[in-house]
Amino acid sequence: MTRDKAAPPGIDLTVPSVARVYDYFLGGKDNFEVDRQVAQHALRITPDGPAAGQANRAFLRRVIRFLVTEAGIDQFLDIGSGLPTQGNVHEVAIEHDPGARVVYVDNDPIVLTHGRALLAAEGTATVVQADVRRPREILDDPDVRRFLDFDRPIGLLLFAILHHLGDDERPRAVSAELIDALPSGSYVAISHFRDPGERDPEGSRKAREVERVFNESLGTGRWRTDEEILSFADGLTLVDPGLVPLAEWRPDPGTPAPQQTDTYHTFVGLLARKP
Repeated sequence: MTRDKAAPPGIDLTVPSVARVYDYFLGGKDNFEVDRQVAQHALRITPDGPAAGQANRAFLRRVIRFLVTEAGIDQFLDIGSGLPTQGNVHEVAIEHDPGARVVYVDNDPIVLTHGRALLAAEGTATVVQADVRRPREILDDPDVRRFLDFDRPIGLLLFAILHHLGDDERPRAVSAELIDALPSGSYVAISHFRDPGERDPEGSRKAREVERVFNESLGTGRWRTDEEILSFADGLTLVDPGLVPLAEWRPDPGTPAPQQTDTYHTFVGLLARKP
């Protein structure tokens, strides 16, 4: 393993970061030994972890393309955005609408550092350091309000973030507060780890084991049931095909059917519209 580069100020290299573990799964370089150790531990249980990360990224790209080209959305609030990597929201959005605007939000200081460097020459996107568990701080942030017009529909992106909130952190209340602030005609996209339960006992067992690893190594992770995940979209209208494995959400024509590995049915997504 190559020696880690120096960390930016404020980064504790003894504590793993969810954002940097995802970066490792996506083949990125902005991760450290502590993150790779956690990732390797998780891979011993679910070897297709990187494929799940790639599936989530592909789902993101298809959602953004749909929202821009079919729903007419041109502004996005991406909470829990993670580290900059290929196919960022603003890159996909401005490909179809050069006037699209994006605010990235993450609580990891390394995301702020890399995000600001990435967006230094951009006028269409910015990054804010904040915590999803305090939604009012996000909604009242001056940069969020400067970049986004809350009188027009917004795309709220909650990719791979709500499953890192424990039940005691009131994730449903958090999502409800964010959604309540959106105007009519807005959309909410969610990807979330799923426990398939009795329909797939072996998959459910592995989901619970990976959940244990997350809680021991990365803080909090919750693999929720379909009913629990759908509760985040209460009062919204699901866009077809509803809550499905990531690869099954409006796949590109001609895309080969992916191999249904362990994480295929335990990582799902949805898109919903606010009436």
